[in-house]
Order: sequence, then C-alpha cells, then structure tokens
Amino acid sequence: MTTHDQTEERLALYIDHENVAIGARDIGLRFDVSPLLDALAERGRLITRRAYADWNLFRDDRRGLVDGNIELIEIPQRSDSVRKNAADIQMAVDAMELALTREFVSTFVIVSGDSDFTPLVSKLRELNKRVIGVGMKGSTSNMLPPSCDEFIFYDRLDGAPPRSSGGSKKSSRSKPKKKSSGGSKSSSGGSAPTKSSGKQDLQALERVITRTLSGMQSTAAGAIQASNLKRALLRKDPTFAEGDYGFRGFQELLRHLEGQGTVKLTEGTAPGDPEVDFPDGGATSGGSSEQEAFDLLRKTVIELMEELGGDPPLSGLKDQLRKRESNFSEKDFGYGGFLQFCKAAVTKDVVEMDWEEDDEEYYLYVPDEDLPDKVLDKI
Repeated sequence: MTTHDQTEERLALYIDHENVAIGARDIGLRFDVSPLLDALAERGRLITRRAYADWNLFRDDRRGLVDGNIELIEIPQRSDSVRKNAADIQMAVDAMELALTREFVSTFVIVSGDSDFTPLVSKLRELNKRVIGVGMKGSTSNMLPPSCDEFIFYDRLDGAPPRSSGGSKKSSRSKPKKKSSGGSKSSSGGSAPTKSSGKQDLQALERVITRTLSGMQSTAAGAIQASNLKRALLRKDPTFAEGDYGFRGFQELLRHLEGQGTVKLTEGTAPGDPEVDFPDGGATSGGSSEQEAFDLLRKTVIELMEELGGDPPLSGLKDQLRKRESNFSEKDFGYGGFLQFCKAAVTKDVVEMDWEEDDEEYYLYVPDEDLPDKVLDKI
C-alpha cells in the first residue's frame, strides 16, 4: 500500500527544540507546542511526537511539551567539546529510521529553521514522504522552506503568543497623533470565574467546529466530509462527544449548525457522509452574520482614524472591535486568525490595508473618498 492509498494522513513530529525555542525568544515569543498540535490535528493523525534538546538548558519548557504528549529525547552537551549538531544528527537518524521501517507514516513534520535539515527533507521526499516544515519567520534559513512540501511559520499560527510590543508604531500614510488603546487587558482578566450556560458551551463548540473546518479547507485539496471533520475534532479533543451537547449523533449536530447558518451540508460521495462547507453568504453566529462583522470592522477603523488622526495599526484592532461588540471573534465565521479576517475584508472592499516595512506592521484605513468630512478634517 502506498502513502497515497490512505484515507487519513499519518504524521510524525520531530522538534529541534533548541532552534525554535531560541528563535521564538529572539522575537519576543515563548515556544508553546499547543498551537502547532492544533494545526497538525487538522492535517492528520500524529503517530510520533519527539523533541530533542539538552533539557537541563530548557527546564521551564518541559512541562508544556509533556502535557502535549511529546517524547523528550535527551541530548546532553559535553563540557569538554565544542557544541555541535548532536541533536540534529540524532533527529535525522530517527526520522530516516522511521521512514524506512514504517511505510504507513505518510508525512514528516520537521520543526526547525536550520538549513542543516535540508538534506533530510530531500531524502524523505525521495522516499515518497510528504514533509511539512515549521520555523520562526525571522530565524528560518531561506534554503529550508523551498525544499518542503509545506512550510508553516510558527508565529503566524492561530493561538501563538503575541509578539512583544516594541513601542508605538507610525504609519507612513498618515501618522497617528497618539497610540491606540487596543493593548488593554481583556475584561475577563483578574475577574472571578463565571458559570457557563448550555448555550455558551454550544457557542464555544460552534467556534471550534468553524475553526477546524477552516483549517482543513486550507490544507485539503477536495471537499471535507463530515466523518473527516469529526476525526479532526477528536484529534484536538479525544473527549469530544456530541451527546454532551444534547445531540444524538454528529450529523444531527451538523444539521443544527446548518439551520443556524453556520455551515452548509451537501450530499457526498459516500452515503450518509455529507460534505461540509461554509454558506455562500458566510457563516452566522449568535444572530450575527459575516457581513455584520465586516461592517463592524469598517465602522471601527473609521472611528479610530478620527480619534488617532491617522491609520490604526492591526495590533490592538481586535480589542477595539471587542470593545464595541464583546462577543466578536473571527473564528465564528471560519477564519483562522484576525489577519486572515482583515485580508478577507480587503478583498471584499470593506477596508484597505498597507504593510509598513519600517514599522513591521499593517495599517488599515478607509479611502478618503469614502470618509465623512469630520474624519478628513482630522487626518
């Protein structure tokens, strides 16, 4: 049986922890494996999970990896020798051994930005294995991404810790007069825990389903079947059961979501296994439509342009939307992250967005011809 005969991808995860941990630290992040595991759950079933490092140097990171069921491979550094690629070599040997002895493993995930892994990637692809690379945007060698079938920048993953603030940003189009107040703490921070109702639990489930469906659509070549969607949900949370939400089966849950306008079901190639997609007009959640979410974005951008006297930056903008609509989340409409939601808004001519290289920041704005006079007077 070849890897292409399988109905579900089998993945092997190998993490060069020292490389990604230091790379994350350099851009103000801390490497947390959870967002990566969520992204991989949408791509297939993880068979092997290993991370390589001298763990005496990364003691604080061990707990999070163990909680993610990652096997920690100890590679001690000898004090009487120059630090060399001991972890890289062991990782490459283990990956090749698995590729040669476990034909059913179809995809290898190499987490590192080191160009030293380029020969390993090439050899795995010669063995008809798919290779997904993962690294940090600023510290990944330019040689590595082109050699992979797919490359994921960790700092772009939904749920990855935010980049630490380096101070105020200025737009070259129109400089803000003051900093945005979007960096305020969440209203839930420091407050006492609250009880969740059945409706809140169901809304949270809807969000997980739309987020998972969106992630699967971004990596799959064809339609998403209901059975594959449920398998992806179980990979994210093995305790998931639709019965906990009052539904007798997964299709009954999907029919409910279809009635709410969250998803669209069509007859699939397999009897009793419909294909799942988003409605043509966009998903709805809690009575709000995708168009209403875009309208909220446009209104917020215009208000901030007037308040700041310039274009508001992307960072902090989501918090501004939540100040106006506390339940806002782009995930309710199937978007994997807020940047993706904003790019969709640009495509639909809701707002415009420019990247400022000097600031390393996106700025959003509404064209002058569409602005009220009172806003134009201030910018």
